[in-house]
Amino acid sequence: MSEVKRAPVMTACEAVKFLEQRRAPWYTVVFTNGCFDLLHPGHLEILEKSRAMGDLLVVGVNTDESVKRLKGPSRPVQSLDSRVAVLSAIRFVDCVVPFSEDTPEELISVLLPDVLVKGGDYTVDTVVGAETVLRMGGRVEIVPVLKGYSTTALLKDLT
Repeated sequence: MSEVKRAPVMTACEAVKFLEQRRAPWYTVVFTNGCFDLLHPGHLEILEKSRAMGDLLVVGVNTDESVKRLKGPSRPVQSLDSRVAVLSAIRFVDCVVPFSEDTPEELISVLLPDVLVKGGDYTVDTVVGAETVLRMGGRVEIVPVLKGYSTTALLKDLT
């Protein structure tokens, strides 16, 4: 049986070096982020469409402490280790970077992706890091939300 190739999980500094080693003038680096607490088809849709917009997909994932501050004391449902393990096994993810801040603004400012992607519940004006990416000549893309999929809604249905 062949071993599954996993995307590396790294710090922001390691990710910068990772991208420097792989970034070529013709390569497009794409970044998206989220809590990814209960991975569902809506997440996969955004990740797959994000990867289709470029050559390397970097996924930022909120740490447990960050998720708790953003979503409340009952979250995350899954630990960072679990969420990162699942994300790194997705074939179209090239690199996973946990971040502890409430937003990925700092991470975006050091990675400087060419494309910043968020789900359809955002607008370009509300995407954190959009100003940085646009100022550097990149673009911000909004992927329509896959109707019927939301971690918050899934959790509500379970209770």
